[in-house]
Amino acid sequence: MNAITFISPVTEEIKLVEDRMREQADSAHPDLRAALEHLMKAGGKRIRPTLGLLVGNMLGAPLEKLVTLGAAVELLHTATLVHDDLIDGSLLRRGTPTLNARWAPPATVLTGDFIFARAAKLAAETDDLRLMNLFADTLSIIVNGELTQMFNSRGLVNRDNYYKRIYAKTASLFEMTSHAAAMVSPANDETIKCMREFGYQLGMAFQIVDDILDFTGDQTSVGKPIGSDLHNGLVTLPGIYYAEANPHDPDILSLANGGWTNHENMTRLVENIRASNSTQKAMQEAENYVDRAIACLENIQPCAERDALENLAKYIVDRKV
Repeated sequence: MNAITFISPVTEEIKLVEDRMREQADSAHPDLRAALEHLMKAGGKRIRPTLGLLVGNMLGAPLEKLVTLGAAVELLHTATLVHDDLIDGSLLRRGTPTLNARWAPPATVLTGDFIFARAAKLAAETDDLRLMNLFADTLSIIVNGELTQMFNSRGLVNRDNYYKRIYAKTASLFEMTSHAAAMVSPANDETIKCMREFGYQLGMAFQIVDDILDFTGDQTSVGKPIGSDLHNGLVTLPGIYYAEANPHDPDILSLANGGWTNHENMTRLVENIRASNSTQKAMQEAENYVDRAIACLENIQPCAERDALENLAKYIVDRKV
């Protein structure tokens, strides 16, 4: 599925979103302006603002609010990546040096803080208290999820923990984006609820595919070593499927006692997961989420935006990076 298929109805609006993002650093320190420009050039298909624009345009929302929302969402996402890369010690993202590869940790933290602040300011500029509350709640969910991952998830093989973790990390922002875009439109409550569900299902699928690519993707394209999550003690869905099928594997058993710190053992476990059918099972689960997302569009009148949202959902499970 070519990304152009779902982006094409909002190509010009995405440029407006990026312009609004850049404006947020106009009066900032020159290094902050340079940092934001670096982050914006680092890649990404602007999937979250594209999602918001497609949902909002489909439902008749005002363009100005959708552009402001899109910029707020993408800046929030960017800020979380800045802090995540620092926490994880990542030096590359999509093959491009991260901010913490170029700057000291204090400067990186402050840059992330600045971007968070500007994202919140943009959310306030929508002049919609419900949306501002939704934005704040989503940020809280993301931060709480990151703390849970740091303190309660290392070496844990647990489906419930995994689903809560990927909701906080990824699906909550997808959910908020489609929900907010519907909220600022003249849509009825049932349609708004459906769009929120669409974003949730899409976001869950997106993170599961990310976790699959951690095992199957090209290291250069993904921008991190194969199996890096497991080497950091995070057991994702392919690992969970493998553990359920191989509960007596010594490397699986060692996880509960900090075995993930043993590089040789984890390298072997990564290869065993790659050689099994665990990634295929995880992909089937991602496809089920996508099917449920598409089902949320059933009562929407046919239009270019609805077609693009279906294509976006299909792209989620077709992408290679």
